Amino acid sequence: MKTRYSIFNLARNALKYHENWPEAWRSPEPKKSYDVVIVGGGGHGLATAYYLAKVHGIHNVAVLERGWLGGGNTGRNTTIVRSNYLWDQSAGLYEHALKLWEGLSQDLNYNVMFSQRGVMNLAHNQHDLRELNRRVNANRLNGIDSEFLNAKQVKEFCPIIDLRGNGRYPVLGASLQRRGGTARHDAVAWGYARAADDRGVDIIQECPVEGFRISNGRVQGVETAKGYIEAKKVGVVAAGHSSVLANRAGFRLPVTSVPLQALVSEPVKPTIGCVVMSNAVHAYISQSDKGELVIGAGVDKYVGYGQRGSLPVTEETLAAICELFPMFRRMRMLRQWGGIVDVCPDASPIISKSPVDGLYINCGWGTGGFKATPGSGHVFAHTIANDNPHPLNEAFSLDRFTTGFLVDEHGAAAVAH
Repeated sequence: MKTRYSIFNLARNALKYHENWPEAWRSPEPKKSYDVVIVGGGGHGLATAYYLAKVHGIHNVAVLERGWLGGGNTGRNTTIVRSNYLWDQSAGLYEHALKLWEGLSQDLNYNVMFSQRGVMNLAHNQHDLRELNRRVNANRLNGIDSEFLNAKQVKEFCPIIDLRGNGRYPVLGASLQRRGGTARHDAVAWGYARAADDRGVDIIQECPVEGFRISNGRVQGVETAKGYIEAKKVGVVAAGHSSVLANRAGFRLPVTSVPLQALVSEPVKPTIGCVVMSNAVHAYISQSDKGELVIGAGVDKYVGYGQRGSLPVTEETLAAICELFPMFRRMRMLRQWGGIVDVCPDASPIISKSPVDGLYINCGWGTGGFKATPGSGHVFAHTIANDNPHPLNEAFSLDRFTTGFLVDEHGAAAVAH
């Protein structure tokens, strides 16, 4: 009887119309002026607005999103979270983000589905082994959990992997960060949006920014599709379009925008219980809560703003995945997409004041933006509120490209995350 009742309930509710559900956040018309305007309604922008309100008591804030929340890179990535970067500056910033991830669901009162299943980076040759050992030791010196696995330990941690790699990609070892894992990208955007809205932040969708008003070297406000909005301060967090907006503000950013590719398979039963990354072959894989295999590739070799990417990159990635995981060769792919990432010459972000007073820039995350979401928003909010960088983002200023104090993370950033 209990089973029958449950089935009847399920059928009845499936046929109901979901009407009059309350909105998770308001959809207000923009006010004439704000203390702070955040350009970009992805995870970083929403997190910035949330921490401005929560930590710094600045509630008269607007987030302007040209499309819908999470419709850019936040909803088009592969959700990996880790902090095992090489240099002290990067390790500090990403570890700060990881610690915030660990309490984020409680902080936002919204389940962001953060799963610390472990992130493993494979070594296929002697050079990989040396580089991974170097990073493991650097992580330990910075108090970040990291360990080296030999080939046998790799097989024990991920039984379905083929250590031979079909002869092309033999697995000689790996680094492992057990605290790393994945989170649900949509839930992150929704959780920050709802929490920011609860603190008085206006979230305005379908509101592209068309330009800036600048007087005597200081920003006065933004020109949008919904009219002019006055602002004392403006934070630009627009990912792949950051350089476009910087040009409209009259300065140039040292970033290049390229398509970054990913795809998912048909859903299957739980098969792989961790995240496996192969830097050498630009391929990585995990499994979503829905059972899909989430597969990531590298960036295309051309500058572009398309959200598709090219088939040769996808083909090369799938070939590597099939050789490392032969059991996946018969899997069907459901969909493929691209995101637009902006990459700095040193593969590290810019979180900084700009040449325009009152205008702040957060960009250049390349392939590592999602994992930094809470940490990025937290330190960027500090930078905007205090007109001075947080100690953790001081090294990521725009002027490092003139002073030469770069933070070269090409090795640790590796492939798309």
